Amino acid sequence: MAIAHPQTRQFESFVTNLSYARKMVRAGQALEVLSPKGIDTADFYRAAWVQSIAALEHWVQEEVLRRVAEEAAKDDPDMPRKLREYPLPLHCVEQVQRGETTTAEVVAERVRQDIAHQTLQNPDAIAKVMALVTDVKVWREAAKWVNRWSQYRTSYDEKRLRGQYVLLLRRRNQIAHDADLIDGDLKQRRPIGEADVTDALNWIERIALALAYALEGDASKPPAHPIPAPAQTENSEVQVEINQASNE
Repeated sequence: MAIAHPQTRQFESFVTNLSYARKMVRAGQALEVLSPKGIDTADFYRAAWVQSIAALEHWVQEEVLRRVAEEAAKDDPDMPRKLREYPLPLHCVEQVQRGETTTAEVVAERVRQDIAHQTLQNPDAIAKVMALVTDVKVWREAAKWVNRWSQYRTSYDEKRLRGQYVLLLRRRNQIAHDADLIDGDLKQRRPIGEADVTDALNWIERIALALAYALEGDASKPPAHPIPAPAQTENSEVQVEINQASNE
């Protein structure tokens, strides 16, 4: 089943960043054939894994900032509760009162500053920051989208989808923080292959897509802003990988 990508600059950036990771995988495959001495070709796979998580984190940040700016500019009483209750320092309020800026501009800039100091990788952090732009429970809705795309041959719920992502994040942390060394060993590293990292990258893309759709609202209804049909590019490998989830 083909899944349409959101046609936003933020998601296009995510797809581009993920494509860099896929190129690392292809480079690793090519080097494996050559078997060069002194080069651990598996490091290309490890780098791709780390890159994919970074791509997701960057998209979460940029997507939330975009939506915060849009919501704040509306001045709508029905804006998400967390954004409506977002605390502002007194000096920001005074700037608005003096006419030096607008409430929308102050809110958008304040959120940008706050997010800049956060690590938006773990599921709780993602849910917390997305609560600024939607009242929907994003992981719960994302799980529904994953099931819908597999024509309900899967039965993901919020807990299981979070768990799937945590596994990906845990391996990323082992690579980034522990050089992927097996616990207690200073030389031997965990095995990793092309199939492992390709599956991980497809899952990262699938999860990002599901979260993007969740931000639009209830999975049992069409998105509030219909997403156009996907472009046929090399970056959309998840479109042909969704059936894989059906067999898990």
